[in-house]
Amino acid sequence: MSFVNHLINGISLGSVYALIALGYTMVYGIAKMLNFAHGDVIMIGGYVTYILCNKNGMNGIFSIICSIAVCTVLGMTIEKVAYKPLRNAGSPLAVLITAIGVSYLLQNSALLGFGADQKSFTSVVKIKPISLFGGKLSVTGEVIVTIVTCVLIMVALMLFINKTKAGQAMLAVSEDKGAAQLMGINVNATISLTFAIGSALAAVAAVLLFSAYPALSPYSGSMPGIKAFVAAVFGGIGSIPGAFIGGILLGVIEILGKAYISSQMADAIVFSVLIIVLLVKPTGLLGKNIHEKV
Repeated sequence: MSFVNHLINGISLGSVYALIALGYTMVYGIAKMLNFAHGDVIMIGGYVTYILCNKNGMNGIFSIICSIAVCTVLGMTIEKVAYKPLRNAGSPLAVLITAIGVSYLLQNSALLGFGADQKSFTSVVKIKPISLFGGKLSVTGEVIVTIVTCVLIMVALMLFINKTKAGQAMLAVSEDKGAAQLMGINVNATISLTFAIGSALAAVAAVLLFSAYPALSPYSGSMPGIKAFVAAVFGGIGSIPGAFIGGILLGVIEILGKAYISSQMADAIVFSVLIIVLLVKPTGLLGKNIHEKV
């Protein structure tokens, strides 16, 4: 049952990557920008839950809601202050430099506010482990909650995009900002909403990630953020189902790589698989070729 156990843990970790990747892929698909500070929003969400729930003993659900609210406001603020001025006139290099600057700002703010020492994050999941096959397979509560939450959020997000007016506005903006504006769509508000949703998902991912892997520091969001970006590219940047599939596959590859090849080489294996996929299909698994008109 060890392989099945590793597979389930990989799906759980991949579910976290998928939630983070959804933020990347939505922002890119609609605003055509890459928010490389997204991983640090995860870190801030982790600290909010840690302070409220772990240190002050507040209710776990209340702490998660507060974390979502803080990350949502933070994401919208980052978009308005850092990215909005570059949206029309900024070069890709300027956007990249700005994102790195925002990332360093959040990390150093966390260093000043919370210190450099690693915090032990106590899980907010209270579901007991489930034993299957006569105790041969044990599934933790964190794994169950993570997988179920990811699936529910994925379904809810797809329904939101396809069935609501705001979701249809997002689709219109992603296709053509100019035409969407002529149709009466508030492009700025739509992009702000996209950042808000992505940042809220980052907060949820933070709680699930640090409940399963309880080491929290100002740099804890960097590597998950990078891997989630890899997952978004893997699945096809700009594709919501692609981000979901890419995240799950990446988590499974990482856990199986650690278990059967080398724990030290797991990250290298993940990035190597990405390179191979992009060599075979440069747009990612579900990405589409975009032909620009001249």
